[in-house]
Amino acid sequence: MNNIIAIWQESSNAFPVISPDISEDEKSVVIQLISDCIKEEGGDISRKAKVVHLAMIYINLNNSGKEKFLKILAHDFDVDILSLDKIIHNLQKAKTDEQKIKSELILRDALIPPRILFLRQLITLPNGFIFLKDMRCDLLPMIKSAPRLRKLSDDIKMLLMTYFDVNLLDLKEVTWDSPASMLEKLMEYEAVHEIGSWKELKHRLFTDHRVFAFFHNRMSNDPLIFVEVALVKGMSNNIQKLIDVNVKSGDPYEADTAIFYSISSTQKGLEGISFGNFLIKRVVKRITAEFENIKTFATLSPIPLFRHWLSNHVKCGGNCFLKSDEEKNIIKISKNKNATHGLLEILNFENWHENNEIAEKIKLPLMRLCAHYLFNVKRNDDPLRALDPVANFHLSNGAKIEHIHWMADISKRGMKQSAGIMLNYHYRLDKIAINHENYMTKGNLHASSTAKSWLE
Repeated sequence: MNNIIAIWQESSNAFPVISPDISEDEKSVVIQLISDCIKEEGGDISRKAKVVHLAMIYINLNNSGKEKFLKILAHDFDVDILSLDKIIHNLQKAKTDEQKIKSELILRDALIPPRILFLRQLITLPNGFIFLKDMRCDLLPMIKSAPRLRKLSDDIKMLLMTYFDVNLLDLKEVTWDSPASMLEKLMEYEAVHEIGSWKELKHRLFTDHRVFAFFHNRMSNDPLIFVEVALVKGMSNNIQKLIDVNVKSGDPYEADTAIFYSISSTQKGLEGISFGNFLIKRVVKRITAEFENIKTFATLSPIPLFRHWLSNHVKCGGNCFLKSDEEKNIIKISKNKNATHGLLEILNFENWHENNEIAEKIKLPLMRLCAHYLFNVKRNDDPLRALDPVANFHLSNGAKIEHIHWMADISKRGMKQSAGIMLNYHYRLDKIAINHENYMTKGNLHASSTAKSWLE
């Protein structure tokens, strides 16, 4: 990279300067610069200098300028639809196999957006894959209502998948002796159960707790994804007890169960590239090798969309499967003559879970609804897949729903997302393959009779 930058700096007068927000007049200049890179004219050194120059332009843009740059890539360097129409017309007219094959090959090449060549040039620069990762991070917030930008995001993702292939990643245990910068990133990126202090972090790294992460060899102090594990006796049913710094640590060599209680991705630009399933499997092998006494592997997992789904379900007039005595109890507590709406109102009561009488009265209907949500509610775009993203992740990995737990997470986040309900996904090593196959091909999820009993 230093040689390339040096060459660019020596030739900097030959390249135009672009303002941080890319003015209207400068858009055509950027388009021409990208076109020159795609044409691959000139020698290798001069081509790389042009690519580096464009990368440096992008790095120095403000948010408005970056959005304009990305829109140029998305719109001005996409597939040429008019050319496609002509190629398809020629293919339809082709009579001989030779003519058809020729047209098919031309069509194949025409379906590749010109920007792909430029993106490949960027990614082959030293640390170019990190540059593209960060570029996609800038891009993701823009794609929701912009199909062309979403397509550009997918193009970048496909290139990044090669550089972040799971076989190229290193599994490492993060310990209290790891670099402080790495430990700070764990605290920053923890997405499931917040780490509020160094004392809490230390607790999650010591004795009967472990943290494992995937690293890329070019990002040695920056984890891509990490998983937190507790080595305990039996399946845990309460996250507060599991991570409480005041609870005495156990002896990991007396434990029989490994509980995966948090998985957090750290790189927004790698969103959609799956590491979690491979991480769990690698960690299982690591723990099995170190602790012969541990035979059970399970999670204590959140249900992040349960209350969101329930709210929409009630507003749309969905069945809440309330029994007559449950309806009476809810109406009495909420003062709402509509029991289903009353249930939502109770869930919005401040600290309702601290009132034992209220909690006991709504436990059965909520657990029944949660079981229905987990077992029966599917994605609109894929009726074989569970709507809940965490459920879909673990079920697609071959796990089984083992236990659904009441008041398992009474943090503000846990109450807001799932009314405090959590569950254990059980990874039975001898059943993972068949469970995965049944879920992916038929949508069949596996659950214990205990978990299914909440549907009754």
